[in-house]
Amino acid sequence: MNPLAGVGVALITPFDSQKEVDFTALGKVIDHVINGGVNYVVTLGTTGETPVLSKAEKIDIIQFTHQHVNNRVPVVVGIGGNDTQQILKDFNELPLTNAAAILSASPYYNKPSQEGIFQHYKLLAAHAPKPILLYNVPARTGRNMEAATTLRLAREVKNIMGIKEAGGNMVQCMEILRERPDGFIVVSGDDDLVLPQMACGMDGVISVVANALPKPFTQMIALCLQQEYKQAKMLNDRLIPAYQLMFAENNPAGVKGFLAEMGLIENELRLPLVQLSESIQNGIKTYLQTHA
Repeated sequence: MNPLAGVGVALITPFDSQKEVDFTALGKVIDHVINGGVNYVVTLGTTGETPVLSKAEKIDIIQFTHQHVNNRVPVVVGIGGNDTQQILKDFNELPLTNAAAILSASPYYNKPSQEGIFQHYKLLAAHAPKPILLYNVPARTGRNMEAATTLRLAREVKNIMGIKEAGGNMVQCMEILRERPDGFIVVSGDDDLVLPQMACGMDGVISVVANALPKPFTQMIALCLQQEYKQAKMLNDRLIPAYQLMFAENNPAGVKGFLAEMGLIENELRLPLVQLSESIQNGIKTYLQTHA
C-alpha cells in the first residue's frame, strides 16, 4: 500500500498566550494523533496557519516535527504559495531531507488559467527534492484545478505522486479516479465527504478532524479500505456533528476549539483568525461529553 494511503493529519500549530509557537503542545498533539492510529502527518498545511508563520518559525516547526515523530510515521511538508519562484527558493531553504513528500496547494489569488496551473506544477516538480502531492482547494485559492489538468500532470510530469482533492465536487473526483494512471494516489481533503469518496476509489484522506478525534476517524477509514461500508457508515454518522461543529466558522478555529476543550492546547490563534463563538464552543463541549 502507498505510504500516504489511509489517514494523514494536517497538523495544527499551537500557540501560547503570547501567540508564540507552543512546541510542548505540538508534541502532545503529535503523540495524540500517532497513538490514535494515523498513518502519517502533514506539517505546515493550511490548518497549521502557515500564512501567519515566519520562515524561521516554519524551519523550527519542520525540525521539531521530524524530531518528535522520530520515524514513527512519515512526515509530509506543506510548501505552497502564489509566487512560483519563491516556492523554488523555499525548496532550498526549508529542511526537507527527511520529508516523505511535499504537499503544494494550487496558487491562490492570482487565479491562473489551467495552463498556468499546469506550468506552475511542472516547474515545481522539476526542482522539488521530494515527490509533489498536488492540492486542489478552490474554496481557498479562488481557482479550481480541473480534472483534465490533474490528469495531464499525472501523465506528463515526473515527480508528481498524487493529489489531495478538496474541491467538494464528487463528479470531478470520479473523473480523476476513473482516468488516473497507475501509482497516482488520490486522497480527500474533505472530511465530511470522505466516506462516499472512499466508496468511489480514493486512497485515503488528509484530515483536519483527525487532530482531535484520530481513533474513530482512522477506524472509519480503515473500514472503508476493507470495503466494510456499513460499519464505516455507523462511525461516520457519529462523527457528522463533529464535522459540522469543526467547520461551522473557520478552520483551524474549529479543531483548535476541540483540542483546547480536550486540554491538549491553549485556544489561541493569530489574527486575522479568532476563537469560535461561545455557542459553537459550547456545542463542542456537549459533543465531547456525549461521545467520550
